[in-house]
Amino acid sequence: MGRLTLNPMAHIDPMGLLLVMLVGFGYARPVPTNPRKIKYSWGNAAVAVAGPLMNLLLAVVAINTLQYLYLNGTALSDQQVLFLSYMAQINLLLMLFNLIPFGPLDGHYIMSWVLPANLRQRYDYYNGKYGAQLFLVLILLSIFGIPIFRFLMDFSRGLMPFLVFVG
Repeated sequence: MGRLTLNPMAHIDPMGLLLVMLVGFGYARPVPTNPRKIKYSWGNAAVAVAGPLMNLLLAVVAINTLQYLYLNGTALSDQQVLFLSYMAQINLLLMLFNLIPFGPLDGHYIMSWVLPANLRQRYDYYNGKYGAQLFLVLILLSIFGIPIFRFLMDFSRGLMPFLVFVG
């Protein structure tokens, strides 16, 4: 499908991009997986955690690159500092956001794996039935000015000092 690439154009969904431009929130093409090739009960959770882990890795690289350059006296422009700072914070925010355990987000696969079997079935049922609607309600409330995701933004800012290993 041409998706095994670092080229961001292969991952853009036209409708998701249009939503980003119109309402400030959108989505990319989902990563296709073949459930028949997943051999372990934790397989879906492992696939789901790959995205948030990559966001964490990118945040760690960005914030430590900034710290390394700062400590070595490298003259950085304001744009470079902003780019690396925002890169770290946005990736942490994306990681936390994708770990929300309902709707189409990665967190629901992880939550399903973590729960005991009797709760897992009930959770999967209700998430399948109402998860996307609940997710949409949260997005709409956020768009209309209710700071639903303020906690995630504040938490991502608070995490940044704990990711600095250079120094």
